[in-house]
Parts: sequence; structure tokens; C-alpha cells
Amino acid sequence: MTNLLGSATSPYLRQHAENPVHWWQWSEAAFAEARRRDVPVLLSVGYAACHWCHVMAHESFEDPATAEQMNRDFVCVKVDREERPDVDAIYMNATVAMTGQGGWPMTCFLTPDARPFYCGTYYPREPRGGMPSFTQLLAAISDTWRERRDEVDRVGVQVAEHLGAAAGGLPDGAEPTSAQLTAAVGALIADEDPAHAGFGGAPKFPPAAALEALLRHYERTGDRAALGVVERTADAMARGGIYDQLAGGFARYAVDAAWVVPHFEKMLYDNALLLRLYAHLARRTGSELARRVAWETADFLVRDLGAGGAFASSLDADTDGVEGATYVWTPEQLRAVLGDDADWAAEVFEVTGAGTFEHGTSTLQLRGAPDPARFAGVRGRLAAARARRPQPARDDKVVTVWNGLAITALAEAGRTDDATVAAEFVLDSHWDGSILRRSSLGGDVGEAPGMLEDYAAFVTALLAVFQRTGRERFATAARAILDAAIPRFADPQALGGWYDAPVDGEPLLTRPRDPADGATPSGASLIAEALTYAEHLLDPAYAQLASATRARNGILIVKIPRGAGHHLAVAEQAARQLIVAIASGDGTDELVAAARESVPGGAVVVAGPEDSQPLLARRGPVGGRAAAYVCRSTVCSLPVSSPDALADELR
Repeated sequence: MTNLLGSATSPYLRQHAENPVHWWQWSEAAFAEARRRDVPVLLSVGYAACHWCHVMAHESFEDPATAEQMNRDFVCVKVDREERPDVDAIYMNATVAMTGQGGWPMTCFLTPDARPFYCGTYYPREPRGGMPSFTQLLAAISDTWRERRDEVDRVGVQVAEHLGAAAGGLPDGAEPTSAQLTAAVGALIADEDPAHAGFGGAPKFPPAAALEALLRHYERTGDRAALGVVERTADAMARGGIYDQLAGGFARYAVDAAWVVPHFEKMLYDNALLLRLYAHLARRTGSELARRVAWETADFLVRDLGAGGAFASSLDADTDGVEGATYVWTPEQLRAVLGDDADWAAEVFEVTGAGTFEHGTSTLQLRGAPDPARFAGVRGRLAAARARRPQPARDDKVVTVWNGLAITALAEAGRTDDATVAAEFVLDSHWDGSILRRSSLGGDVGEAPGMLEDYAAFVTALLAVFQRTGRERFATAARAILDAAIPRFADPQALGGWYDAPVDGEPLLTRPRDPADGATPSGASLIAEALTYAEHLLDPAYAQLASATRARNGILIVKIPRGAGHHLAVAEQAARQLIVAIASGDGTDELVAAARESVPGGAVVVAGPEDSQPLLARRGPVGGRAAAYVCRSTVCSLPVSSPDALADELR
């Protein structure tokens, strides 16, 4: 037997292709081998940018003696959670049920029929902090398998039953009322960290979806308390070490409550969601900091994550095995690059002798409002010096859902060309006319099917680009992909209910679904968003399913607002139902610019000749001049032809 990861379309799996462990990819063949040998399956799940995944790999999977023990007593299966979120979801639920917490690397032991009987996360090389060593765990699992098989089977059955029960759908409900939306927003406001902004303590994650919802609520109701939470949190993140002060882009989270020290991995999905938020905030408030951060984050996506037109998944947390080595500075390093500007830069970026990170190094933060010209010059010199350092590895895998989020954000931020190129790449490579694939690597499309989140986010992305370009190809493709998604993922027993995995996908222990939003929006909230756009941009026939989806998920907004940020944003969009349709004529560009600068988040803006699309049916220019028709729900204004009049109408 040999390691079988060399041909994988996942960079994470390829990182383990030279391990002495006889890794299998997730497959029926791996479980058949476990049945043949009558041994458990050791399932290891992680992702390329995961720091502790690398640590466990170096400590255990690269060690010949540990590998020998693994190969002798187990069939070892390695999974990239980003490529197979369905597998990850099932066994992460099992891990949380067994241990009360989850994380990556995830280490699960399964029977040959895929039932988990023991789960955990990282295990060290040597016993530490009450944790057994990984080899001690392997020996204990092997002994249990040989000596107490009845106990293994009993636990496996119980866990499988628990997972099946937990995969039930949400009950019927009604779309959240305005009062319920206000109550959910009030709960979010009350949860704000009064000292450092954001929500909760350490570790602190960027709450992009919740902030987008609060911003939309402010636009709909004028609630300045909601806006205040957004402004304070956006400012704290933009000034903190979690934001790359030299080259743009956000790290995945801060390990402290004050946003100072990031976990240095940079994920496409975080930066896509935050780009959308900062672009929206800049449009609404005129904040120059928000505008700069939005533009720099877009530049980061294109420059550092660009992959053949689309976008790669992540940058690693480590450089040559050292976390954050590319990004941190000492006063001496500043002096070597900046000379006389070093003391000024140390004050602006809060680089201290004691350091804010490890070994006397500091992450870069932004204090005050430095002179723009001097700031730009210093940043440029530091960025050039940093570019000469060793750089973190990149996961080049192109994931459909995260590219969908990025395309939408770029389109809404006005980076139409970048959004269009990425949309065409994913459409041409991941969609074959009937099935949307999850990911590709170097142009090679993987076998893993798209999940609900992939279909939904890409539909919204195509409709975002359609609004910007008017190209019918994107609307046609969005309709085809949405129509393919509905029978594949909709719960036939509950209108508005959705599964995360396709009905025609690989049979798994359970069919996963989790409608709550997490680090990324859930498939359920993303399909609600796609349908909410589609009912206006494609066909009113989608309205019933859109409403039913928002209604079924409304209980999440009421019960767990922090776990329903994107649901809340979509609900605010639906409560506003704002559409601007601009019939082409003299002054079209000026009207379109005024509309896009003034509309709230989630609004629809289209432009084109009369009768060129459903929203422009029987709507034409007035006296040869372009005319904007502003509709709220089913009520439309008289056409206006001047940018000032349109701005007034939208206010």
C-alpha cells in the first residue's frame, strides 16, 4: 500500500503526499479496505492554511514510527474540509457532540460503515496538559477495537442516531415582522463589546454578516445605534493588527479581544465578506478609511489571491513553519528600512520594544490619522521590504462559493471588470450545464459536487454582475443554475427547507444541513438571498419559494441573532424591496452612478433599453432622456431624469 494523495485536486491533500502514512482520499474504496482488513478508519480533516494542522503533520504524520503504527492498525483517510464540507460537517457535529468543542485538525475514528466512535482534534507528539500523545491514543483505540468491539459498535450506533436526529429541518414559520427584526438588531447592539467593539471576547472573528445586517437596518429605519456598532467595529478592525496595514486584506481572526494579534491565515471568504461591508459603509457614510480599506482589500484579492481570473482559497498562517513571520516587525527592522522615519512609523504602527506579538516583534496597527503623503511613502517602503521576505504558502484551490462571495463584493464595490472575469472563469470551468462543481485546481475541476452554498452564492454573484453589465449571459446562467439547485437541495417535505448536500450526491452517514450562519453564511441564508434577487431580476415565479425560505429561517433571527447575521441581512433586504430600473437615454451613466451611490444594501439596480429585461418592461426614456423608475415592493414612483431628483427619491 502507498500514499494516494499525489493526484488530489486539493493542495492540502498534496501537502501530505510525501508522508510515510498510507493516506487514502475519501472514497468507498477506503472503507472497503477497512472492511477487508477489519480495522477502523482514521479520518483526519483539515485545510491548507490551518496552523495546527501543520503542527500535527510535522509532529506525527511525518514521523516514520507513528506512520508505521497508523498504517498497521488503521485505514487512514485525509480530507480537505474546504473541498468536502459535507464530510466535514457530519464528523464535526460528531466531534462537538462527543467533546463539547470542535476545530481543525479534526481526528475521528470510524467503523468501516463510517460511524464515528471516538473523535477529537489536535493530539500532540508527547502527553501534554492532560492530553494523551497521539501514539498513546492510537494504541488505546486499537486495544478497544480488538477487546471491546461491542462497545465500539454501540457508541457508533448511538452517535449515528444522534446525528440523524440533529439533521432535522426547521419548523414552519412566518417571515420576520418589522418588530422582530428590530428586536434582533437590539440583541446584536446589546452584545457589542464596549471596550473593543465587535462581539464577544477572544478569539474575536470579524462579524461581517451581522454588521451588513445592522447597516441595512440603519438604512431602512434610521436607527443610529445600529450604525454606531458598525462604525466602531469596522474602525477597530481596520486599525487593528487583524488588517494588513501594508498590503490590505484581513486575517481570519484575532487571538485577543482588541484585534491586535491575528491568526495570520488570510481566507478568501473573510475578505470577500469584508470587502462588501466596507464598500457599503463607505457608500453610506463617506468614510475615507472605509473607502481605502475596501479598495485595498479588492486589490489584495486580485493581486495576492488571483488564480487565472478567479480567486485562490487562502494564504497560510505560517512562513517556513513560523506563524506570522512574514508580517511582524521590530523597531530595529523599521530603522533598517526607514532610517529617520523609523520612530514616526513605530508610533503610527505601534511597534514597541517589548512587542505586541512573540519574541519582541509587533503586528502593525494604525493609530491616529497620519499625514497621508508621509504615510503612503512609509507604507510603500515597508511593503517593498516585506515582499523580499519569505512569503506564506497559498492554497490555489478555486472554491465556487467563496468565489461567488468575492464576485458579488467586487461588483458591488465597483470593480466590475474583476468581477466579470472571475464570473466567466467559474461559469466556464465549474458549470457543465447541469452540475456545478465545488472546486478546481490549476484548471483541473475536481469530482466533488457543489453544495447548496456553491449554487446559491454563485447565482447571487451572476446576478450582481448582470446588474453591472446588463449581459444576458449572466442572467441566463443564473436561472439555469438556480433551477438546477431547487430539485437538488430543496426539502420536498417542507417548503422553504433546504439540505446542504445534493440529493444525487454520495450517500453519507446523514444528509447534512445546518441553516445557522457561521464564519461564512449558511447555504440556507445564501439560497434565500439568491431567490430574493431572482424574484425581481429573473422571474416573479421565484417569489413564493423566496418567501417560504425566509419564513422557515425566521426563527433563527428571533432566537439566535448572532448565528443568523446573513439571514437578518436578507430579511432586511426583503423588508425594503427597493428596485431602481433605469431606461436608457441621454444621461444614463449619470443616473446609474447616482443610483448605485445612493441605494441601500440589497437593492436592485438595472439599466438598459425599454423592454430589454423584465424590470424594464414598458418602461422607457422620457423625452429622449434616461428615466429612473424607483419601486418599493409593488409601488413605483413616477420616472425621474436627473441625478439629484433620483437621490432625493431614494432618500
